[in-house]
Amino acid sequence: MLDLVFPPHCVGCGKVGLSWCQHCLQELSQQPLQPHLRELPPMSGIIATAPHEGKLQEAIHALKYYGVTELATPLAQRLFTCLQATNWTYDTIIPVPLYITRLRERGYNQSQIIGLKLAEALNMPLVPTALERQRQTTSQVGLSREERAKNVDGAFRAASNMVTGRRILLIDDVLTTGATLLACAAALFDAGAIAVYGITVTAARY
Repeated sequence: MLDLVFPPHCVGCGKVGLSWCQHCLQELSQQPLQPHLRELPPMSGIIATAPHEGKLQEAIHALKYYGVTELATPLAQRLFTCLQATNWTYDTIIPVPLYITRLRERGYNQSQIIGLKLAEALNMPLVPTALERQRQTTSQVGLSREERAKNVDGAFRAASNMVTGRRILLIDDVLTTGATLLACAAALFDAGAIAVYGITVTAARY
């Protein structure tokens, strides 16, 4: 009944009827891979599939804020294809976690559902409980590089029984400065991981 009174609009183009229409889905599938590599030691490598703009930016926005969780599949496919061009060696996939209150508000972790689809494609375990965001952090949007790093410093804790001796592939939706991935990696290394890689759907032009 709510859909009759307030019909959904496509987040991508505004068309009435669906939160993400077939035309935008097709356009999303046609977005080219533009791999963006960054060197952020001590991480072994970080890669994003394309810049954070256009249809990809709209798709992440729809997944993250409008509950269009079916977009996790085409976004994970981009990650899978991008990874095929690397020589990375990893054995465990871990999504960047949300703090518990944010997770309850949203109802899901967008990085986790993308990671789940990627794990299925790679036939590899996804271990979302191996990494915990142990304190609430403010939104990184609008913060400087230094403020971002300070905001997430010490915000994560990893379970040593799940990561010791492991080579980790971290999953997130957007790469900006890399502060969040680096903070996650620090916790994973402290818990005994021997290598940490990071992959995101997009990278901001920062």
